Amino acid sequence: MKKRRPKDHGRAEVEPQPEISGPPATPTQDELAAAELFTAPAATPATAEAVPSAEAARPPEERTAEFERLRAEADEYLDGWQRARAEFANYKKRVEREQQESHALASAKLIVHFLSVLDDLQRALKDRPTQGEAAAWAEGIDLICRKLQALLEAEGVETIPAHGASFDPTLHEAVTHEVSGDHNEGQVIEVIQQGYRLGERVLRPALVRVAK
Repeated sequence: MKKRRPKDHGRAEVEPQPEISGPPATPTQDELAAAELFTAPAATPATAEAVPSAEAARPPEERTAEFERLRAEADEYLDGWQRARAEFANYKKRVEREQQESHALASAKLIVHFLSVLDDLQRALKDRPTQGEAAAWAEGIDLICRKLQALLEAEGVETIPAHGASFDPTLHEAVTHEVSGDHNEGQVIEVIQQGYRLGERVLRPALVRVAK
């Protein structure tokens, strides 16, 4: 007759684990790297300060040469910027001068056309009538002539001095050379057509008779 083993109601039954035979498994690279985080000694401040930086390790002569090189480059850039600024200022002045000259040339061409109208009005007033209805018409023409002269003067147009002046080929154009006992040689005897200028620009030279 078999005896029954008494039941242990207070302890849980633990299944037996199989025994592992053979050498232990070799750790992987990831496992070794993770283990170094806990096994590597922490760097102390003294150790960090003992490692010199790359800049501090350079010789003083090398650092001085590098500084001089950088300063030379900075001076070169500054000189180039100053030259470019001066060239731009000169270009701006040249453009403004050319614009002024173009405007003056256009004004001169337009004014020359009005000079012929002024000549006609002045010739019409040389023998102006002084009586009757024609005198009233002459007054109107004279008024128009003076208005035109005022407009030209407002634009800077000036008459070229000629009568009694010495002949100047840049201002006068000789029509004839005549012998005259009342004038010196090279002196203007008579003005045939009045000359005009706009500033330093001669719009039209004066047509004159010159003594010889």
